[in-house]
Amino acid sequence: MPEYRRILLEGAATQVIRDGDDLVSADGRRVRAGDAVHLPPCEPSKVIAVHLNHRSRVEEFQTTLPPAPTFFHKPTSALNGHGGAVVRPERCKYLNYEGEIAIVIGRTARNVAPKEAGDYIAGYTVANDYGLHDFRDTDAGSMLRVKGSDTLCPLGPGLVTDWDFHGKYLRTYVNGDLVQDGSTDEMEWDMHYLVADIARTITLYPGDVLLSGTPANSRPVQPGDVVEVEAEGLGRLRNHIVAGPVPIRDDCGAQPTESEEVISTTFGGDWEFRGIRAPRR
Repeated sequence: MPEYRRILLEGAATQVIRDGDDLVSADGRRVRAGDAVHLPPCEPSKVIAVHLNHRSRVEEFQTTLPPAPTFFHKPTSALNGHGGAVVRPERCKYLNYEGEIAIVIGRTARNVAPKEAGDYIAGYTVANDYGLHDFRDTDAGSMLRVKGSDTLCPLGPGLVTDWDFHGKYLRTYVNGDLVQDGSTDEMEWDMHYLVADIARTITLYPGDVLLSGTPANSRPVQPGDVVEVEAEGLGRLRNHIVAGPVPIRDDCGAQPTESEEVISTTFGGDWEFRGIRAPRR
């Protein structure tokens, strides 16, 4: 299965193909994969993510799935690459990993049937759909600051074509410890369904990304932690958490909170109590 990556090569964004431990550009230049500065493997005009899809996550939250998937949007300014730093802003506490598989569109798609959707997919890559749950109380609907803040959408290391998404494991590690262990077989809606659903009313362009959901056990991480997401056949995406250099401004906008809504979402479960228990003291 060919694997394409985007790296900085002599200061320019360059597409390369993986050849063992090396990355090779179209003009023959080689660089060791471990030495390369990685960029996201595609250049999307939009990133769309499904809320809940893995059954283990649904069971963890003691809820039920809706009749059809629901989605939210991550701005392209949230994009990050393999090896990049993920920023937890100062005054925030609850930055959660969410290991996922990203679908990358290869052809303009509009009003396609699920059985045809595979023809519009360029390939797949690994994603980590980080959530800054300190803003959950105010952005629970849009998820804009929760999921869309800068650096919170790492993709990579590469784009793999001709990958069969059936029966593949999806695992997340924090500092080498396994923290999420899921499978594509536990997804309620598969990759083709997600593409077809969105493309009914939203045109998908080459490079656009759809995030397909995370398994159970998303939990907060701290500055200094190393988080890796591995998908069978797609490789391992590695990022490290850093503290933001400046605090969230307190002279405008909603402020970070630590309500029961935030806590129950951050640590999983108890969704039946969300929003009705008193804030933590």
